[in-house]
Amino acid sequence: MQALIDAGLPVAAVISNCSGAKGLEIAAARGIATAVLEHERFASREAFDRALAKAIDAYQPRLVALAGFMRVLTPEFVQRYQSRLLNIHPSLLPAFPGLGTHERALAAGVKVHGCTVHFVTAELDNGPIVIQAAVPVRSGDSAATLAARVLEQEHVIYPRAARWFLEGRLVIEDGRVRVKGGDAQLVVSAA
Repeated sequence: MQALIDAGLPVAAVISNCSGAKGLEIAAARGIATAVLEHERFASREAFDRALAKAIDAYQPRLVALAGFMRVLTPEFVQRYQSRLLNIHPSLLPAFPGLGTHERALAAGVKVHGCTVHFVTAELDNGPIVIQAAVPVRSGDSAATLAARVLEQEHVIYPRAARWFLEGRLVIEDGRVRVKGGDAQLVVSAA
């Protein structure tokens, strides 16, 4: 979230389901509206998602960017923001969806790991891929060291993808995303 703000993107609000989320503090310090909707206070996932949509819609955003939002969203919520709901995931999707991506990548012995920005669909961590960044897996890596290198690349590609969206440069055709103007949709880091 901070990378999106630091990139100068027009962030209208930061909404979290966790009152202690660091992003709320960062946004408030920069004069960006914040709101907290604690999901535990709702009787169902559907009720929470309806309240979340109402809070989001108050800002009339062109794009909804999930950043550290660790909840599975209902199909109705996803449908409401279809083709304007982005997520960043710490793996090279479709590999390692869900949690524990760095540990699973190390256990699988992959030589390359990374992150993916994708449009959100009703299926977990499965939507049209906008951009990916790859990092090498080193022989001495732990989940923490690998995660740190992946996070550096998340901060590069998520603002890039959001900017492309806001500039009207993303086109989804047959479940695949292309960028008008042909900007690279893969970043490879040697770090």
